[in-house]
Amino acid sequence: ASDIERFLAAFCDQGDAVVEAARKLLSDERAPRRQKLLADLIHNLHGNILAEDKGDDEKWFEGLESRFKNKSSYMRYSCESRIRSYMKEVSSFISNVHPTAREAYKGIIDLMSDKLRSAKYNGCYFDRREVAAARLCTAEGWFSCQGPFDRDDCPCKHSINPYSNRESRILFSTWNLDHIIEKKRAVVPELAEAVKTRDGREVNWEYFYQLLFTVDNLKLVHIACHKKTNHNLSCDKAKIYRKRKQNHKIS
Repeated sequence: ASDIERFLAAFCDQGDAVVEAARKLLSDERAPRRQKLLADLIHNLHGNILAEDKGDDEKWFEGLESRFKNKSSYMRYSCESRIRSYMKEVSSFISNVHPTAREAYKGIIDLMSDKLRSAKYNGCYFDRREVAAARLCTAEGWFSCQGPFDRDDCPCKHSINPYSNRESRILFSTWNLDHIIEKKRAVVPELAEAVKTRDGREVNWEYFYQLLFTVDNLKLVHIACHKKTNHNLSCDKAKIYRKRKQNHKIS
């Protein structure tokens, strides 16, 4: 192991002692910058990360409905809620769809809703109990910012573990599942236009489903990395429609 690895391992092993020492220093500290550094250190080290059930970390559950009995079930619910809100936006857009295309648009909404229900609204993204390929966090519950929509990574290396303490859980609610190709400006209007101008073609609704509700087009970003400017990205025109299956006669 490298020197830094040995240092971090020793630091983590003595976490409780470090927190206690930092608290003593903080009680006497008056310099704002040092106060901030000590407070951040305490906040990041003081947490019951491995506790899962309510009985083992009751403070974490303060302010939540009594129906949540473990951390992962709440985190799964919080992710489901975000995905459900996206579905509501897609549904409410029907008033903007051309009258002749509304029935077809509603049919696509129904297909998407069925798929989301079968996928349990992709709550797996925030559930640390899920298999690695299905979640956006480590097995301990650490999430890393994936960076702004126009970058491959986070320049500030933001990370958070909402499973550690109540403050981190609340702070994580400010992190965003950001659509790379924007939901409101691009994906939903393009879907409505595709239904209107399909002219006998079959709309590839599963492509739009991926853009709206999956990590194919969603990035988890810290609030500072969430750029609300126009992304100027559009759907892939080659994927908007798909060929209908043809029945070949055997001669």
